[in-house]
Amino acid sequence: MAYWLVKSEPSVYSWEQFEKDKQTFWDGVRNYAARNHLKAMKKGDEVLYYHSNEGLEIVGIAKVAKEWYQDPSTDDDRWVAVDLKPFKKFVHPVSLSAIKKDKRLANMALVRISQLSVQPVTDDEWKAVMELAKQ
Repeated sequence: MAYWLVKSEPSVYSWEQFEKDKQTFWDGVRNYAARNHLKAMKKGDEVLYYHSNEGLEIVGIAKVAKEWYQDPSTDDDRWVAVDLKPFKKFVHPVSLSAIKKDKRLANMALVRISQLSVQPVTDDEWKAVMELAKQ
């Protein structure tokens, strides 16, 4: 299993809305690196759900419910989407400031390539985030 992180502004699509919907398709990605990460996702992979711009914290874990397919928001076949479903909301969200303070996470894509909306997460980074979230 691989680990990932996706970003969403809470005013656009919050964790709370995600839980109400029970599943969603992750579309609208228009960055080649992020697209390649979507293509690499496999059903069952776990995904950190990060509230960007407002909140700046990892708020929960989603799971990949369906592997990549043509992004329904465009006819351009270069772009793909995946389906995600909520798995677990964090009782203790992990803030960006806590991530930046933790030396184990210094090389995390969230710190190094902050603008990338879909990112891989290493096994060690996942374990560190789980510790910070008290999971």
